[in-house]
Amino acid sequence: MIKERGINPEFVITNEQSLRRLFHAVTPLAIQKCQDSLDGHAQEFIRRSPFICIGTQNSDGKADVSPRGDPVGFVKILDEHTLAIPDRPGNNRLDSLVNILDNPSVGLLFIIPGFDDTLRVNGQASLVNDPDILESMRVDDRIPKLAIVVKVSEVFLHCAKAFRRSHLWNPDHFQDRRAMPSLSKIILDQTTGAPGDDAEMRKIDDALEVEYKKTMY
Repeated sequence: MIKERGINPEFVITNEQSLRRLFHAVTPLAIQKCQDSLDGHAQEFIRRSPFICIGTQNSDGKADVSPRGDPVGFVKILDEHTLAIPDRPGNNRLDSLVNILDNPSVGLLFIIPGFDDTLRVNGQASLVNDPDILESMRVDDRIPKLAIVVKVSEVFLHCAKAFRRSHLWNPDHFQDRRAMPSLSKIILDQTTGAPGDDAEMRKIDDALEVEYKKTMY
């Protein structure tokens, strides 16, 4: 158990002026690189990306970041100001979707395996079930129930420092998933309790893999 530690209020940053005193001034290029539409480079990056994170927040300030992944180019470019993201089957909590209904402002982070730089896109989202848009997102003969359509307001490439610091794509730094319990066991430990019998736990893990195959789309 980690002992709770309080934070001395003396060291809490409470205003932008105090914050900016800790850092060098922003460079002109860092400001100029921000675009309000998807140019050719941004579109090419999006077409290559199989994975994004989408950040949302409701009107009370409750935030959520959700991963979204699919075959390369799954986010559709409708025009230079508009993107459409398929909503695939999940756990039906609908956290991101409910947040969007409450507060349409979203932030997207596009990731390409092997690329250290990322693409950031901000904008206003809506939930759409237009059949023509959904049909373009068909995979394995299944279409999503809806799409998240984002009207783009801000686009810029983000530098490679975070990915290089983390060695995210370096196999020498990959960790063995078996070093931690399976997803099923962790959730059961946190809720109703996992079975003590290893064989029974393996059956539960195997059932989850079967469920993945049946409900991916």
